[in-house]
Amino acid sequence: MTIKRLFDIPQYALKTYPKSDMFVTKYHGEWKKTSTQEFINEANKISRGLLKLGIKPGDKIALITTNSRTEWAIMDLGLSQIGVVSVPVYPSISPEDYEFIFSNAEIKYCFVSDKDLLNKVVKVKHNIPSLQGVFTFDNVSGAANWKEILDLGEDDSTQIEVEDLSNAINSEDLATIIYTSGTTGKPKGVMLTHHNIVSNVLGSIPRIPKKKSLDYKDTRVLSFLPICHIFERMLFYLFQYNGFSIYFAESIEKMGENVKEVKPHYMSVVPRLVEKVYDKIYATGSSAGGLKQKIFFWALDLISKKKSVSKPSGLKEIIADKLVFKKWREGLGGEIITLVSGSAALSTRLNLMFQNAGIPILEGYGLTETSPVISVNSFSKMKIGTVGLPLDNLSVKIQADGEITVKGPSIFKGYFKNEEMTKEVFTEDGYFRTGDIGHIDSDGFLQITDRKKEMFKTSGGKYIAPQTIENLAKASKFIEQIMVVGDGEKMPCALVQPDFEFAKSWASRNNLNVGSTPQEIAKSAELKERIKKEIDDINKHLGNWEQIKKIELTPEIWSIDAGLLTPTLKLKRKAIKEKFIDLYNKMYEHKE
Repeated sequence: MTIKRLFDIPQYALKTYPKSDMFVTKYHGEWKKTSTQEFINEANKISRGLLKLGIKPGDKIALITTNSRTEWAIMDLGLSQIGVVSVPVYPSISPEDYEFIFSNAEIKYCFVSDKDLLNKVVKVKHNIPSLQGVFTFDNVSGAANWKEILDLGEDDSTQIEVEDLSNAINSEDLATIIYTSGTTGKPKGVMLTHHNIVSNVLGSIPRIPKKKSLDYKDTRVLSFLPICHIFERMLFYLFQYNGFSIYFAESIEKMGENVKEVKPHYMSVVPRLVEKVYDKIYATGSSAGGLKQKIFFWALDLISKKKSVSKPSGLKEIIADKLVFKKWREGLGGEIITLVSGSAALSTRLNLMFQNAGIPILEGYGLTETSPVISVNSFSKMKIGTVGLPLDNLSVKIQADGEITVKGPSIFKGYFKNEEMTKEVFTEDGYFRTGDIGHIDSDGFLQITDRKKEMFKTSGGKYIAPQTIENLAKASKFIEQIMVVGDGEKMPCALVQPDFEFAKSWASRNNLNVGSTPQEIAKSAELKERIKKEIDDINKHLGNWEQIKKIELTPEIWSIDAGLLTPTLKLKRKAIKEKFIDLYNKMYEHKE
């Protein structure tokens, strides 16, 4: 069977890997399984129901869910197979951004998971002339429920109409518009065709290992990253293609519990989550006391000295693996084949440590505009510190200024209603400008060094790549977030959000009083001095012009809700600087 469109994937899965648990979601404390056949049947009902509502190919429907769930998957298939363009939206964005996206895309209907999201949409509904109705997945009093669409489509006598529309859909037709949050300005609507995403799925399949001894019927994925993000969504299709069961995690907060229940073989992660997992492991091990604590630090020291990835060899490493690192693996369910990491740069030190603890991480790289994978490591060809080899169906070219550009079937169609911006992001010979700086090494591996737009020049004319310095700094237990600043200034400085919980435990161990609130902790001279020591250690690895000369601690947590991080946890640099402009001015001794 040839796969050309997104809705061909479930049909291929039904024919090749029929399952009783294609998708599994937890409702009211119980995991509910949906088989491959049930999935397709329910999606057909959605398609028929929407057609009865008057929906036509090319219409736009928004999908918003607080946590990924089976209903989203059913809606996605139901929309795509009748030519409706899905517009997945982050749940965490502001009502103003909802209004902009809905108006820009001319959304006809919106499906939301719960009451809170319904209230967000209702706030702006009167400003969106195209929006005809909002449906919820949860039962919400007074709200239209998505089951009404299923009921509308219960009669299968019109299925022939669904099939006729499916047969008429071309692989180059628009499948989805994904609005990127960006770090500045209004969201941009990235138009992706069926061919864009399908080619990326097929191009990525050889990089994701399948365990020969593991039957597809027993292979489980735990999905918890937002499915509105193209990274998780592409993997969502890839896992369907491979016949893996996809379990949707309840929430980030319940990840630990869900991991133990599901015992996944695959998970996708962002670097911040890997850092959090390590921080939790470290906190547990370092506070164990007595012999357990000594064994933990001995094992950690042993593994930290390894410069390459290898299985435990020699008596010491075998003992360390059995006593310490086996518990790390059990903490992730005990059956992990690999974690797939994307969205931002992963610390080389952390990557190496997890690999040698028997928890393989495949780090990759891409953008929404590239559907998303440009390159990714694999078990057969891996180099820590790089984002792997480019996919075989893509051409990557490094421009004279170091910018990574790419051409191939997964490159997006353009920005919705913005031809001018679309033209700006392509070179004259048709390569997409990623905005990232990097190089391809002698073995063909791609390495990212920084964001082109985030690099800045000091008043002395020296270029600074902030991301590289920030990634080094985030290895510190004291530093939760850091932003290197200094554009047009005489020297680089940094705004630092301490790890407030770690700071409190550190203070307690050292009989110091740093307070209990973020505001109090950020004012601690002792903590600031201790973090400055961490920065001084990092400075030893930097050129004189790159070294951070001053820091200030911010008195609150940088979060998505506060508008300081994007939904994929990237820094909103302009917003952070504006928020803490007083601290910025203090470092540079600017007069207000």
